[in-house]
Amino acid sequence: MGEAKYTYTPEIPEVFRCRVPMEGTGQSYVTNGVLREEFYSPEGLSLKPSDIRGFSLEVKSGSKCEQTLQIISFRDSTDTNELRFENRVLLEENSSSSILLCTHTLTLDHFSTEEVIKIEAKKGSNTNIVVMQNEHNHSTHKVKFVIESHQSSYLKINVITLHGALLENDFDVKLIGEGAVCELNGVYLVDGEQVIKTNVVMNHMVRECLSSQLFKGILDDTAKAYFTGRIVVAQDAQKTQAYQANHNLLISQGAKAYAQPQLEIYADDVKCSHGATSGRLDDNALFYMRSRGIGKAEAKLLQQLAFVYDVLEKIDNVQLRERLNDLVESRLRGEFGHCTNCSMNCC
Repeated sequence: MGEAKYTYTPEIPEVFRCRVPMEGTGQSYVTNGVLREEFYSPEGLSLKPSDIRGFSLEVKSGSKCEQTLQIISFRDSTDTNELRFENRVLLEENSSSSILLCTHTLTLDHFSTEEVIKIEAKKGSNTNIVVMQNEHNHSTHKVKFVIESHQSSYLKINVITLHGALLENDFDVKLIGEGAVCELNGVYLVDGEQVIKTNVVMNHMVRECLSSQLFKGILDDTAKAYFTGRIVVAQDAQKTQAYQANHNLLISQGAKAYAQPQLEIYADDVKCSHGATSGRLDDNALFYMRSRGIGKAEAKLLQQLAFVYDVLEKIDNVQLRERLNDLVESRLRGEFGHCTNCSMNCC
């Protein structure tokens, strides 16, 4: 194998290496909310500090950024206070970009983090954002995405939640330009006493916009998942297309999933749907696989991987999709389980 072509920011603890990055990925680190190193690409992408904490990311008008930018945020013992900060992402007109946001914890302190990510997608911009969350069993992290999508913009956000005590992802989306498209997808894997909360408000404010939501979770032990999704279609937002789905797979009797899908429609020429399901592993499918020589544990794993596959396949970058699929499989195989008292959970 050849040497990887990504560069880590100096002075990061040697014990930590995020395993997600791929060849050709640009990187910057955020330590306890503070951007450690600015990043600039010749294609027109710039990453700078925003006030004391948080970052400001801008993709210039007309830029076609082939290189993925990975922003690795982690908490460590140098600052264990409750943190609140704001990040800004500006996607200028007709720009194209790919962004990967990763969150980690490096020590077992009881971290509490609240951050806002404000995203403005200007006319004709095209952006794919992948969020990978992997924190320890004492970490509380709340992320609020505030999104404005302008005319003919395309924004896709895929959230892969691998680990964390309490993780909450809020999306407040406003489609304010005709022809805007916003796609939100998520996979969450929770066990033990972990809790995941997902809240979405999708506001269709003008005509001929498209939104879609697909969130899937696998829950074990006494873990809990909460999903609240509301699609609001304004009176003038004719020709709207809006779709929402939340599905949960409960591996144990103690796991609980709560879903509240909602539609609030004031226009009369729309296509909208929503749905939510919670279920157990398919015994018939398990029997079929076992009758063909597949062990019980492996049959359960295959069924779980199949359950989340249609979300993972929405990640456009093939290398990144395969890497995250490997991490999801490792998580489901219990390979993080021996690290109950570890801060990094093998990512």
